[in-house]
Amino acid sequence: MTAEGTWLGSMLAAVEKAPPVESVAVMAQVLQEQIAAVEVSFLITELGGRALVRLTGAALEGDRGQPEQIELSGTAYDRVIRSQHLQLEVGERSGEAGAAPVRVLAPVTDRGDAIGVLELTLPAPPDRKTTRLISEAAHALAYVVIVNRRFTDLYEWGRRTTRLSLAAEIQHRLLPDSFTCDAGRFTVAGALEPAHDIGGDTFDYTLDRHALHLSLTDAMGHDVQAALLATVVVGALRNARRAGADLVAQAEDAHQAVAHYADHTHQAVADQSDRVHQAVAEHGGQAMVTGQLLRVDLDTGRTALVNAGHVWPLRLRDGKVQEIAPLVDLPFGITPHPGYRLQNLDLRPGDRLILLTDGMLEPHGTDFGLRKLIEETGDWHPRDAVRVFTEAVLETTNHDPRDDATVLCLDWPGP
Repeated sequence: MTAEGTWLGSMLAAVEKAPPVESVAVMAQVLQEQIAAVEVSFLITELGGRALVRLTGAALEGDRGQPEQIELSGTAYDRVIRSQHLQLEVGERSGEAGAAPVRVLAPVTDRGDAIGVLELTLPAPPDRKTTRLISEAAHALAYVVIVNRRFTDLYEWGRRTTRLSLAAEIQHRLLPDSFTCDAGRFTVAGALEPAHDIGGDTFDYTLDRHALHLSLTDAMGHDVQAALLATVVVGALRNARRAGADLVAQAEDAHQAVAHYADHTHQAVADQSDRVHQAVAEHGGQAMVTGQLLRVDLDTGRTALVNAGHVWPLRLRDGKVQEIAPLVDLPFGITPHPGYRLQNLDLRPGDRLILLTDGMLEPHGTDFGLRKLIEETGDWHPRDAVRVFTEAVLETTNHDPRDDATVLCLDWPGP
């Protein structure tokens, strides 16, 4: 084994020299050489967060067949992802002499975003130094995946256990690159369980020096029409935010963008034949998006809110769920409208804030026990909690939700 201070750097240097599509394979080879691993695998978390996909072997050789999928529930992989701790499993000896092989599972995570699991088989139990090196390698692997997925579809392909529709492809590109962010001052995690015919939900977050910005939107309609409308509103919100606009100005820009999109659609319809007019009308010629925009001051916890006709948020405080009932302004795109009001939201240290879309209230417009579930998972990491919330919707709707079910969970431990 090379000196502890240089081996990780050597491994990253080898990865950097390799083509992006081979970066994981090169890293696995270095690990085999450095710590005498018999076998090394990387398993990436699939989009729904309910399974892992083994991204080694044939996948790294360019075989785009059906990847090996491993359901997480009740497995050692699930325990590693939830606990974020390395786990050892001792196998059976091949004979009376010699040590038994050991399987090592290490979480591949960056800022709470569970990217996957690094799995190694060693000929004997690792000592403390080797265990530490494996943990460091798993952390480095998270950065390797994050950097190299910009250049290849390999990692995105690995996350997909089924082919996405065109609408789902558009919707997926609107979401943040990481669904979870553990930033010390706060933890935020989102989840989206799409309907069969995409319902146009999105969530977004970003962090600057002084504030955390959150948004949750629900575009009217289904399928490509809803996905295109979601693209307009998310693009408008990001553009205004990145230009330094405050929440009200962001909301106004989103409204104008959606209204302009609706006008453009109606004009295009007016220029077409009656058959096209009827087809567009059937798929939704109008444009409307509900949404919530939040800005949390990282120093004080003061939270500003704009509520554009959206479902009220829920707050877990002292073990009890409360519904927050802000004033309701019109959704984006509805004209004429009197403008948007900036409101204050009461957020205290120890609170958990839940933003959700109406798809979380399936199938009968009720919360199907969601409040109780929020209370029962109050001490869970938001990453794990949101997964449980959307899984509950799937079970309630017999795995056929009529609308996208989207949730954004913020833990505020305080400045």
